Amino acid sequence: MSKSQLAAAALVRIAIGWHFAYEGLWKVLDFDEWTSAGYLQSADGPGAAMFHWMAANDSVLWIVDIANAWGLLLIGGALMLGCLTRVTALLGIVLLTLYYLAHPPWFATLPGVAEGHYLIVNKNLIELLALGLVVAMPAKPLGLDGLIDMWRRRGESTPGPMETDAPEPLPPRATSRRRMLAGLVGLPVLGGFVMAVLKKTQGYQSQEESQLTAELDAITSPSMTPLVFKTLSDLKGKIPAAKIKGVDFGRVILGGNLMNGFAHARDLIYVSDLIKSYHEEWRVHQTFRLAEDCGIDTILTNPILAPRIVSYREKQGGKIKFISQCKGKTEKDLLKVIQYSIDQGATAVYIQGMTADDYVRNGHFDWIAKALEVIRDAGLPAGIGGHYIDTIKGCVREGIEPDYWVKTLHHHGYWSSDLENQHDNIWCEDPQQTIEFMETLPEPWIAYKVLAAGAIHPKDGFRYAFENGADFLCVGMYDFQVVEDANIALNILGAKDKLNRRRPWCA
Repeated sequence: MSKSQLAAAALVRIAIGWHFAYEGLWKVLDFDEWTSAGYLQSADGPGAAMFHWMAANDSVLWIVDIANAWGLLLIGGALMLGCLTRVTALLGIVLLTLYYLAHPPWFATLPGVAEGHYLIVNKNLIELLALGLVVAMPAKPLGLDGLIDMWRRRGESTPGPMETDAPEPLPPRATSRRRMLAGLVGLPVLGGFVMAVLKKTQGYQSQEESQLTAELDAITSPSMTPLVFKTLSDLKGKIPAAKIKGVDFGRVILGGNLMNGFAHARDLIYVSDLIKSYHEEWRVHQTFRLAEDCGIDTILTNPILAPRIVSYREKQGGKIKFISQCKGKTEKDLLKVIQYSIDQGATAVYIQGMTADDYVRNGHFDWIAKALEVIRDAGLPAGIGGHYIDTIKGCVREGIEPDYWVKTLHHHGYWSSDLENQHDNIWCEDPQQTIEFMETLPEPWIAYKVLAAGAIHPKDGFRYAFENGADFLCVGMYDFQVVEDANIALNILGAKDKLNRRRPWCA
């Protein structure tokens, strides 16, 4: 093979090794929280029964998790260094084959597990075939295998004078140096890998970067007004937590509408596209991390965001909880979305407000009861949402008891409120009736739309919701609002005895 062909083969090997090692590292670092159970339980390919058995057996699952996490890390490191290349490449092929058979693209019905749209060929199959080439091609010239081979040959005893076959002469010193450099080609990559991981996890910054960023001007607007927002250094404490069905949730919950592009921006038609463009995956992960640091340890969202939550947990080591709002025009549709949420690692699940409103309006209480049963069978807290208080009243009248309620609450004291012409600016039609009826219920209550989609200041909206019976608040916020909103909530919750609240805290 030519030098360029050998270099190309080494580059492919090193890139796959980097991917393996990084995936494995996050699983090892987050081993107390990470598990392959959800992935195995949702397997729908050949041998699905075997994968389901692995997930159902705790001791087997523990072994599978250890083998998966450490296998990825060690195989990846060996591939980067070119050490035992063919053996580790074959082991990598085995792992990728299992991943592929668990979720083959021709069986995929929902996004999330597959990370995208595939037909037969996906990234697992591509890496599997690439490792097949690594096995077939010579690896010694560019990797530790070549260096070890050179040292081994040097250590071989040379024949005596009576032997007729002359030994192969040792390479000249210059050639030895070139072979040594070629053998160590993976070390700079491994060093870069370590530096990248440190930078991503610990915020490592070089001296040059520190000096450059110290000189940057924060002025960003045409009026030359500096963009200044609260950072973690301004945080006054962590949001306190409370329990729903034995699970701890921070009393302020991050709403997912902004990340999904649901802006409720009224007639500003560009805003939804704008905020979707703003919320790239790295920005979403950054917002999750910042929220967790503030004690806002949960996001309530449409399961369309589940892949990014899973990615954050697996790649960033995050532990954010996930309350999934599930909707469906029919019972079958609803149950399908609920199962998807469970498979994607939801911490709690509830029937989305508009869906529950519609079910109650049409008398489908049996659908609601069945959905709660499925959620509880999965061991998760089950809730019911609603925009209208009649939705909550109807469920109570029918004897349906969720583990928690998710109900809108905000006052109408903002200039754009208009009861006669509700152009996407009112979500709690009768706040007083909501307050009075929710006061009679023993279950925890998560209030949402407490800021009327940005029309009410958090200082006002948070206090109004907590004083009038809400146990938790769900609030959409940008990354630059997280710390400030946390401090506002802390000021209110820190003086509970001064809150004009009649309803007992139910969580």
